[in-house]
Formats: sequence, structure tokens, C-alpha cells
Amino acid sequence: METSLATHAGGPGSSSEVIVPRLGRRMQTLEDDLEQILLTEEEIQRRIAETGEQIARDYAGRDLILIGVLKGASVFMADLARAIDLPLEFDFMAVSSYGAATQTSGVVRILKDLDHEIAGRNVLLVEDIVDSGLTLSYLLKNLRTRKPATLEVCALLQKTGVQQVPLDVKYRLFEIPPVFVVGYGLDFAERFRNLPFVGTLRPEVYRDAI
Repeated sequence: METSLATHAGGPGSSSEVIVPRLGRRMQTLEDDLEQILLTEEEIQRRIAETGEQIARDYAGRDLILIGVLKGASVFMADLARAIDLPLEFDFMAVSSYGAATQTSGVVRILKDLDHEIAGRNVLLVEDIVDSGLTLSYLLKNLRTRKPATLEVCALLQKTGVQQVPLDVKYRLFEIPPVFVVGYGLDFAERFRNLPFVGTLRPEVYRDAI
């Protein structure tokens, strides 16, 4: 049995790689572009439930606001918020650093800023994926200038071996190898976000964008 390319952060567990399932008729074109599944829907939801319980314990009795990074983190943040048994507030930022490419350019533009002040608030920044860390580092520096009481990061995925700046990701659900992934909010050229799992694309799909 093959070892899974994705592992739980901080845990020794592993599972088998998963063959791409048959998708619905309307999703047939997406299925044809997929190579394999790294994280199944069940694995993702299990880790979200565990992480939501941990966050609820850590912030019990404290004010908490989740800040999602659009668009990729929107699916993850919606499920994560429902797994946190605390009163919450939401806000969102939108940034651009990828475009249609598969690697971040390192140049970050804020496309949408926060709607609310976060001074004195306990802030949890929710990210879909951390790879080079350049975008996340920029966002953290930006948010710290607004003087939140606390500022932590919750990331669905973190790629191993590609981080270019030191980062402290307090809640990291999965570590994955340095491959380009889509699904569960992550896209390629704005497609594949609505897949319920995380998988890889056939190389020919994105070769020209590298």
C-alpha cells in the first residue's frame, strides 16, 4: 500500500493515496483534469472538527474574530467556524499574489481590506495554504500595525520544504509535499474550488502557467 503524500500536522498518521472518484455529469471536465486525491473529504472534516474543539478551548471566555483570506480560505473558514463552539465574528481580506500562475510572485496587493477595526481584538487569520510564506508574512505585518490583542494563524495546508520566511502557524491541519493542489477552496485559474477534497492536477493542465 502506498504512503499518503499528506500527513496530519504534528501526527504520525498516514493513509493511502486515493484514486479520483467519479464526479457528477456536470463536473466531468474537472474529473478529467485531476491526477489524484491527497486529502479526502472525510479526512478534512475530521481534522476541522478536532481543530475547532482545540480553538474553542484556547479562546474560551475571550472575544474572537476570524479573518478569512479570500477567495481560497472561504470554504475552509465556513466549516471551521461551525466547528468552533464560541461566539464569533467574521471579516475578510482579499489579496493577489498568484494570478493564473501556480507559484506566488511574492508581490502582494490588497484587493479588499477589513470592514472592522481589530485593535484590542483576538484575531485568528484563516488561510487555505502556506507555501513560501511571503503572502502570509506580509499580511501578518500589516495586521500587527492595527494592534490586535493577539494574532494567530490557522492554515488548512502547509507545504514542506519551500518556506522562505520564518512563520509561526499555531493551527496547521495538514502538511503536504511541495506540489500544486486544488479543491476545497483552492483553485487553478478560478476553477476547482468547489471540489470537496484536495487533489493534484495532471501536469499538462497547468504546464503553461508555471
